[in-house]
Amino acid sequence: MLEAFSEYLEYQKRYSKHTLTAYMTDLAQFEEFYEKLCQEEGQKIEDISLDKATLQDVRCWVISLVEQQEDGSKLNHKSINRKLSALKAFYHFLEQRKLIERNPVNKIKRLKISKNLPLFVIEDGMEKLLEEVPFEDGFGGVRDKLIIELLYGTGIRLSELINLKISDIDLYKSSIKVLGKRNKERIIPIHEVLLDFLKKYLQLKGIVEGMTSDDYLLTTIQGEQAYPMMIWRIVKKMLDQVSTIERRSPHVLRHTFATHLLDNGADLNAIKDLLGHSTLVSTQVYTHNSVEKLKRVFEKAHPKA
Repeated sequence: MLEAFSEYLEYQKRYSKHTLTAYMTDLAQFEEFYEKLCQEEGQKIEDISLDKATLQDVRCWVISLVEQQEDGSKLNHKSINRKLSALKAFYHFLEQRKLIERNPVNKIKRLKISKNLPLFVIEDGMEKLLEEVPFEDGFGGVRDKLIIELLYGTGIRLSELINLKISDIDLYKSSIKVLGKRNKERIIPIHEVLLDFLKKYLQLKGIVEGMTSDDYLLTTIQGEQAYPMMIWRIVKKMLDQVSTIERRSPHVLRHTFATHLLDNGADLNAIKDLLGHSTLVSTQVYTHNSVEKLKRVFEKAHPKA
């Protein structure tokens, strides 16, 4: 069942490798918990099967996740909800194929999550980073600055960034082609400063303008594809110099891109398309940051505030 479900996610739902691994890991954890639960009740191991799990079994698992773990840590509600998503998808898969009579997850509700506003770097901080903070000389420094320029200038995800290929860059149309979640393709315009920096970087790599290539755009000095931890280290190192926000990651620059666009009058639907969101629900979280900014302006400026 698990193998068939894995193939369904990969080939029909076209989930990313990261999501697929996460889902199958969560299901393996539930399977381990369920087997122990059944054995404690006296069932033989050969009689235990996930298609026999009940609503009560799932509730017991959720309770165990909410409670303190063996190492003393606690899972947050967002992590538990992700595990529930994996379980819901699995049993929905079994239900569609009539492999179960009752779906044990149907009545399980997601845990409430406290809404945290997306962290972002203020405009002055980004201006200082891109115009005043020195980057190293040579290929490494130009590449590092390009990473910051791309993340802040396009709002792309980390996974999208490291998978960009030279052929995805259209210097003549001033745009990049991005392959997002579930292999959805989108075109993102790039501003003149980023365009000039891309040209400079490509020249350093020895690429002739207008030439297409299947080589990865961002590489190590040795020419290998950039990897997530490398990008994380570069972004954190540079943001450390201009910001004290709690989290200084590539995703923060995505939040910063969206927040600054909204603050400067961009249409919410346009931001949705640029970010690659499937619905406005995900994009609307950035409106809260703008409302908070308006509140601060109001409190400073209004005589009755």
